[in-house]
Amino acid sequence: MKRNGEAVDDEEFVPDAKKQRVLEQSSPSSSSLVENPLHQLTAYDDVDDEEDVARRGMRKGDQEGVDGREAGEQNGRVVDERGREEDDSESDDEEDEGYNKGKRGRLVEIRRDCPYLDTVNRQVLEFDFEKFCSVSLSNLNVYACLVCGKYYQGRGRKSHAYTHSVEAGHHVFINLQSEKVYCLPDGYEINDPSLDDIRHVLNPRFTREQVVQIDKNKQWSRALDGSDYLPGMVGLNNIKETDFVNVTIQSLMRVTPLRNFFLIPENYQHSKSPLVHRFGELTRKIWHARNFKGQVSPHEFLQAVMKASKKRFRIGAQSDPVEFMSWLLNTLHADLKTSKKKSSIIHECFQGELEVIKEIPGKIMADKKESGDDQDGNANLMDSGTELNNVMSDTSRMPFLMLGLDLPPPPLFQDVMEKNIIPQVPLFNILKKFDGETVTEVVRPRLARMRYRVKRLPRYLILHMRRFTKNNFFVEKNPTLVNFPVKNLELKDYIPLPTPGDKERLRSKYDLIANVVHDGKPGEGSYRVFVQRKSEELWYEMQDLHVSETLPQMVALSEAYMQIYEQHQ
Repeated sequence: MKRNGEAVDDEEFVPDAKKQRVLEQSSPSSSSLVENPLHQLTAYDDVDDEEDVARRGMRKGDQEGVDGREAGEQNGRVVDERGREEDDSESDDEEDEGYNKGKRGRLVEIRRDCPYLDTVNRQVLEFDFEKFCSVSLSNLNVYACLVCGKYYQGRGRKSHAYTHSVEAGHHVFINLQSEKVYCLPDGYEINDPSLDDIRHVLNPRFTREQVVQIDKNKQWSRALDGSDYLPGMVGLNNIKETDFVNVTIQSLMRVTPLRNFFLIPENYQHSKSPLVHRFGELTRKIWHARNFKGQVSPHEFLQAVMKASKKRFRIGAQSDPVEFMSWLLNTLHADLKTSKKKSSIIHECFQGELEVIKEIPGKIMADKKESGDDQDGNANLMDSGTELNNVMSDTSRMPFLMLGLDLPPPPLFQDVMEKNIIPQVPLFNILKKFDGETVTEVVRPRLARMRYRVKRLPRYLILHMRRFTKNNFFVEKNPTLVNFPVKNLELKDYIPLPTPGDKERLRSKYDLIANVVHDGKPGEGSYRVFVQRKSEELWYEMQDLHVSETLPQMVALSEAYMQIYEQHQ
C-alpha cells in the first residue's frame, strides 16, 4: 500500500483519523465500491489468536493505544484501548468500501486487476474434502491455494498460507468460508468476475425457479477434462467399501420433494446438525451443472455420518444399505423437526401407517404369569386387547418408513442337471404379508402370530427384500428372483387398502424409480443401483463412478434388495 508515493509498512500503526485521509487520497473511484452480502458470515480469527490475546493484555496501557483513542475521539468516534494496532494474523469479518476494514482495523485493498490470475489451475481444484489446513489440521480460517489446490490456514505474516505463497510462488488464495479471493503475500483482495465459476463449484447455488425446472433439463454438461456428464447422474467415489452409502444417496436423489428441499439451504438453516448440512451440500453438488469434474466425492458427508452414527457406519467397513437407509431417514427427521413442527420432509415423503394384529397363545401367557415375567407388558396387552379361545389378541397402529418383504426359502436339493434352480416369485405373492389375513410367525421378543394391514400409503414407498438370514454360524443369502413391474404397480388389486374420504381419490398406483441390487457372497460382494432419469424416462445403472444407460428389462432381471416406488399423483 502506498501513501503519497511512499511505501507504508504493513505493521505501522495508523490512527483512524489518518487512515481516513489515506483512504480519501489512495482509494479507487467510488464505482469500485462493492457491497458483499457474505461479510457477516465469517467471524473467524487467524492462526495467531492466542498470541494476539497475550499481546493485547500487554498493550492495555501502551502509549500508542492512548494516542489512538485521543485521535479517535477527535473524530467523534471511540477507538478501542488496543489502539487498533494491526497484527500478523487478521480476521476476515470485513466490509467492502473500496478498501476492506478488518475487525482490528486492518485495511485490505480491493483490486480488479491481478497479474497472477493466469496461474489459477482449475484442473487441480477439489472442494469435496474436509476443509482442514494441510499443515496445522485446523478448520478455522482455511484458504485454498488456487494454483496447487492445497488448503492452508490464515493469511497473516506468520500463517501457513503466507509461507506457502512465498516459498512456492503461488499467489492466489480463496477463503473457503467467505469465498473472498486474495493475492498473497501482497494481501489485497481480488474482485474479478472470472473467478465466479470457482465460487459456484465451492458452494453450488440454486434458485427456486431452477429447482422447478431441473427435471426438464435434457442437456449434458461438460467437465474440464472434456468428458460429458448428466447433472444428477454423476458417479460417486467409493472411498473404501462405501458403496452401501453411494447406492443409498443415488436412490434418494430420485425422490423429487426431498431433493428439491435440500437444494435450497434456507429450508434447513434452522438445523444445527452437520449431517443435514453435509447431505444438502452433497445434493447440490450432484445436481450442479457447472462442476469441474463429472464425479463427486462424498467425503465430508461420510465424516458426518461416522460422527453422527458413532462409527456404526464407517469408511473401510461394508454395511447394509437397508440399515443405513433406515438410520439416515430417522436421523435426518430427528434433526429437521422443530418444537413447533413435529413433521419433516422425510415423513412427508416416506411415512405410511400399518395396522398390526398381534396374537399371543394362552399357554405362553400362562407361563409368563407363573414366572412373574413381563407383568407390566401383559397388563398393557390386557387393556388394549381381547382374549378369544385362549389366545390374546392386540391391535395397534404403527407408522413405517419402509416395508420388509419375506422371500420363500430356496430349494435344498439339486435338480436332474445337478444344478440348483434359482426360484422366481412375483412381487404380488410376497406383498400378501400386508393383506391383513396372512399370518407371520414372530419368535422375538416372544412367540406371537402377527397380521399386518396397510392403513395409509406413503407418497414414496420403500420395499426391501430380506435376502440375508443370519444364524449362529454364518450369513446366508437367498438368491430368489423377484418379478416386479417397472411401471404401474397397482397395489389395490393385491392388498386391501383403506377407502378414501369423500373428496379424496385412492392413489394406489406406483412407478419404480430406484432399485438397489447386491452382487456376490453375503457379507462381501458389492452394491449397485438402477435409477430412472425423469427428463427422458431413461434407466441408468450406477456403481460408484461407473454410470451407464441400460434397458428397463435389465432392471427387472436383477436380484432386487431395496426398491423405491413413486406414487401416481
